[in-house]
Amino acid sequence: MQRVSFQLRIRPELVDEYVARHTPVWPEMLAEIAAAGRRNYSLFLGEAGTLYGYYETEDDEAAQAYLAQSEIAARWEAEMAPFFADLEGRPDQAATLLTEVFNLEDQLAASGAAKR
Repeated sequence: MQRVSFQLRIRPELVDEYVARHTPVWPEMLAEIAAAGRRNYSLFLGEAGTLYGYYETEDDEAAQAYLAQSEIAARWEAEMAPFFADLEGRPDQAATLLTEVFNLEDQLAASGAAKR
């Protein structure tokens, strides 16, 4: 399982509307995300409109390709694009990926330590 995290920046004046648009997300878009193979997907809002995302997938390249070809995802991303600052391209395809530096389960498994 791959763990993927990314960062985007929402225009500060549009943060409230962005949050409202995700409460809830279109059911057909939720289905496309799941069909792409993304699981345990979360978005976190930080200071000054910084958005952090996280999901797990078996094959991120395949998930990206699936969503890149999806008409539903294209419509959703076109509606979301104006919310983001300093972004060229679709938000789902152009987000800045973050490097994982620590994972508890991986280190516990590597050390042979039992989970408590």
